[in-house]
Amino acid sequence: MTMATLSIIVLAALLAATLIPGFDLGLGALAAAFLLGLAAGVPTNDVTGFFPADFFVLIVGVTALFAVAHLNGTLDWLLDLLLRLAGGRLVLIALAPFAIGALLTAAGTLPAAATAIVSPIALGFAARYRISPLLAAVLGVTGIISGLLSPLAVYGVTARELSTKLGIDLPGPAPVAFLSGGLLAGLAVCAGCLTVGMWKGGIPRGRATAPAHAGTPVPDLPPGTPGGTGGTSTATDGATTTRTATPAPVATMERPAGTRAITLLCMSAVVILSVGFDMNVGYLGLTAALILQLAFRLPLDAIVSRIPWNVVLLIGGLLTYVGLMQHLGAFKQISELLKVEGAPLLSLLVLCYIAGLTSFAASSIAVFATVLPLLPPLVAEGVSPIGGVLALALASVLVDLNPLGITGGLILGAAEPAVRPRLFRQLLTYGLVSIVVAPFLTWLAFGWW
Repeated sequence: MTMATLSIIVLAALLAATLIPGFDLGLGALAAAFLLGLAAGVPTNDVTGFFPADFFVLIVGVTALFAVAHLNGTLDWLLDLLLRLAGGRLVLIALAPFAIGALLTAAGTLPAAATAIVSPIALGFAARYRISPLLAAVLGVTGIISGLLSPLAVYGVTARELSTKLGIDLPGPAPVAFLSGGLLAGLAVCAGCLTVGMWKGGIPRGRATAPAHAGTPVPDLPPGTPGGTGGTSTATDGATTTRTATPAPVATMERPAGTRAITLLCMSAVVILSVGFDMNVGYLGLTAALILQLAFRLPLDAIVSRIPWNVVLLIGGLLTYVGLMQHLGAFKQISELLKVEGAPLLSLLVLCYIAGLTSFAASSIAVFATVLPLLPPLVAEGVSPIGGVLALALASVLVDLNPLGITGGLILGAAEPAVRPRLFRQLLTYGLVSIVVAPFLTWLAFGWW
């Protein structure tokens, strides 16, 4: 048995061990990486090098900034503003993260940065109006995926430049076709999610009204700070009345004049600098959070306690182990097992499954760039160049919503602590199902273009 095969077996064992009460998958993955590294002769320093330091900075920085915005009431005010713009319609509220995500990535925002911005909004709405957290997460990430193939986005640029280098002759309308394909795929997933969500009660029926305490600080202040009572908002649609939970107010903190304006200015600066100047959104968030905390003398422990350290440990441990698996050639071995000889379209389907399976626990853009060089022979045999590129790109990104990657970690970090264990299981199930379904559907929809 090779070490690559052993690493796959150990990963399966780790996932199965999550059924054991009290088992921590993050700690287990770190321990497994250490032991497997010893067995494979990989130096411990190299194993440590697989720890995703960029993910640590990203999730800590963004969650710290939104913790500040939450504590001083700015985030509540923003959610209420979006609620008013949606006319109180809960369906439109659920769609807001989809629209925001699509606009961000279409304008060139990196997927991780877009997810870091969209996740608190999506999960904030979910907590407020009893929208399914999984549904909110899927809609937000699907919006991000919808804009990834725009002429300004990372996937769109990579698809065009790499296709040119590989000798894939793309027709003139290719950029428009890529953007249209991404939007169509995103809208199809969005429509399916909304249909299932409304049928299963994932989105309450009717309208919601902004809580009377909009803009007041929220809980999670240090021990000893006076608390408040819970509140509800009412959603009404004819004879149907839905009571939806809203954040419980707490004793009002003393807020200097202009708190909201300065907080919004800092948040806008983070978005503009990360989107327009390709600066690291994690470091920007950390810097903005520190400035706001010092300027308004916010309780530091209230901010630090809102950083989801258990999620950082979980995803950090998993990505460390996945990095070791890649180093040992586990994903290459899986890809080789899936290779078959056949007709060009059948070969494209196999490539889509290789892309989806590998992207489940690895960088989607890296997988896309690795798989795309296998496309030119298929194009020479008659596969549509636009359809082939679209199918591979979407097969790579539609499996991103799972708890074994940065996207899932950011979503778990933005969720309410009480729902994280269940949301983790739901994301894992969604991700595993998407491996089976997404590559086939992208091939079926775009392989024939």
